[in-house]
Amino acid sequence: MNRRQSLKALSISTFSAGLLIESCKTDTPKSTNAVDHSNLGDVAGMQEFEIERLKKLYLEPAFFNAHERNTLIVLADLIIPKDAVSGNASDAKVVDFIEFIVKDIPDHQVPMRGGLKWLDMQCLNQYEQSFLGSTNKQQLELLEQIAYPGKTKPELHQGEIFFNRMRDLTATGFYTSEIGIKDIGYMGNAPNKWEGVPKDVLQQYNL
Repeated sequence: MNRRQSLKALSISTFSAGLLIESCKTDTPKSTNAVDHSNLGDVAGMQEFEIERLKKLYLEPAFFNAHERNTLIVLADLIIPKDAVSGNASDAKVVDFIEFIVKDIPDHQVPMRGGLKWLDMQCLNQYEQSFLGSTNKQQLELLEQIAYPGKTKPELHQGEIFFNRMRDLTATGFYTSEIGIKDIGYMGNAPNKWEGVPKDVLQQYNL
């Protein structure tokens, strides 16, 4: 299985998971995410208090600073790059999803921020550059060292834990987006598409 197929298999089981909504304030500047949430009131099945809590969450100051956000963008696109079928993680706005999750579930905040700092420190030690300043080859080289659970050197174990979390968030964000759902090939309910009993079933019963 290639990287995208592996992530797809891991992510399908997350589709039914709901989001627990809590607010988490920070002292960082207000979010600059270019996402339109003005139509939240049009979402069917949502209670008024749910809509208000979502609006409050979206208006919270951004958790990640500009450097962290740009690092996440590059990292997410390395995890799910563009291919012949669909776009990359950036096209699916995965970083906005991660921003939402870390504010919605604050337990992610320290591990994510600490992991990004760990990534920069490793790149500084190995390449004398931050992760963003390193070449694509160097970035992939570092990720190869922490991408395989159980095979990571003891001194890089912290990086393995961070990368597992980042990979899970990236895959969940991508494969619950419109782009990711199309990538999987999920059609959903399709009325007026009935074409009769499949031919293989008919043949099985000699019909």
